[in-house]
Amino acid sequence: MPMPWTYRHASREWRAILDDAKDQMHLSSDNMAYTAIDAVFQVFRVRLTAAQGLAFASILPTVPRAIFVADWDVTSEPRPFLDRNSLVAEAKAVRPHHNLTPDNAIEATAFALRRAVPVREFERVMKSLPQEARDFWDLPGVPPEDLAPRIV
Repeated sequence: MPMPWTYRHASREWRAILDDAKDQMHLSSDNMAYTAIDAVFQVFRVRLTAAQGLAFASILPTVPRAIFVADWDVTSEPRPFLDRNSLVAEAKAVRPHHNLTPDNAIEATAFALRRAVPVREFERVMKSLPQEARDFWDLPGVPPEDLAPRIV
């Protein structure tokens, strides 16, 4: 069996996601963008069961997949989804002394991921998740052509 594409091109995929997120958040460094992406992942995953989170992680490119599952306590009960402002505040509270996460961090991360994950795979997994989880990654008003894969 050949090596999966995402393993062979992990650095290229991660660079594209990081650049998209950084651009969307108007951040000046990779470290800032990484911190924001990681915080968004943490906010999302604590609201999923382990099975739901692993289904979501399975469609992510290699590096984001590793970030998503790193240090995750899969034994805790999922928290309820909150309004967007509360979720953003929660993301900003992750590593508060090293976090410059902007208000659009969730949307920016969603934009970057949607450009990196095949549409069919993303939709397949989203259908298996609660509506609040689908809403978390929703990008109303963003034309589908803007979400076309960045790396083909």
